[in-house]
Amino acid sequence: MTFPDPDRYTRVPYRRAGRSGLKLPAISLGLWHNFGGVDRLETMRAMVRTAFDGGVTHFDLANNYGPPPGSAETNFGQLLREDLGPYRDELIISTKAGYTMWPGPYGDWGSRKYLLSSLDASLRRLGLPYVDIFYHHRPDPETPLEETMSALDHAVRSGRALYVGLSNYPADQTHQAAQILRDLGTPCVIHQPKYSMFERWVEGGLLGALRDEGIGGIAFSPLAQGLLTNKYLRGIPGDSRAASGGFLKPENVTEDRMVRVRALNDLAAGRGQTLAQLALAWVLRHPEMTSALIGASRPEQITDALGALNAGPLQTDELNQIEAILAGEQG
Repeated sequence: MTFPDPDRYTRVPYRRAGRSGLKLPAISLGLWHNFGGVDRLETMRAMVRTAFDGGVTHFDLANNYGPPPGSAETNFGQLLREDLGPYRDELIISTKAGYTMWPGPYGDWGSRKYLLSSLDASLRRLGLPYVDIFYHHRPDPETPLEETMSALDHAVRSGRALYVGLSNYPADQTHQAAQILRDLGTPCVIHQPKYSMFERWVEGGLLGALRDEGIGGIAFSPLAQGLLTNKYLRGIPGDSRAASGGFLKPENVTEDRMVRVRALNDLAAGRGQTLAQLALAWVLRHPEMTSALIGASRPEQITDALGALNAGPLQTDELNQIEAILAGEQG
């Protein structure tokens, strides 16, 4: 099989991030899980190749992705050298800083010292002179917002990043951060919140903030850590995240929730979709959501996710059915 597929850009729509010139594929690949030092490089290579062949041009990282922290960037850097290097100008590569990365007072949160030091270390691991998007990963309750945003601005002005973004910021701080960045001359183009059928906080004001500020959204965990897939329909598999002590805890896979999941699966089947495809289409129904960021442990999951873009848009009656299922009124 040749690589890459010459028809890759016919497979997915590319959507503009807010009012910027940046376009992202409707489905992007996140390297939060399964790209660390404990994982198999050839499986990573197969997933990255499958994604790029399918038109996925955006690969999302953070300084602490692994385990161990930093190893996802190191592994992706190797794949860039060995596979994707000739196509660097066709790729959007993002990384973040904001969670604990090294001990001491300069290895966490949102100070200028931490953000720029972390970005330099990320670039070394990736083997790149710049990333396309650099995010602040979470709000810092102690560092002045002006300092954090000034560091993002400097990342762009120094050539280390082309665009900047926010992650996990609530609506009010998103407005404030966007104004500061706009005044500095480096607008915020993207915001990465957690959003799925089971995690809907963005609907309480953040979507409106993104619309008002002209910022694109990219949802992480749109499949609720795998709960909105067919993986848990018959219980908790031994090789699943819920069984291995990840962010999806066994106690969250309750029978009450699984009644809803099975009803959603039936609705998806009626649309000719898998449950994962329905969940992705549901997130992407908002015009503010530029992309949905998926994780994967094998190439077939990426292929399945891309199939979410083939069905027609969700109709009003289908959206009403989903709301009834999530409210426990149907199932």
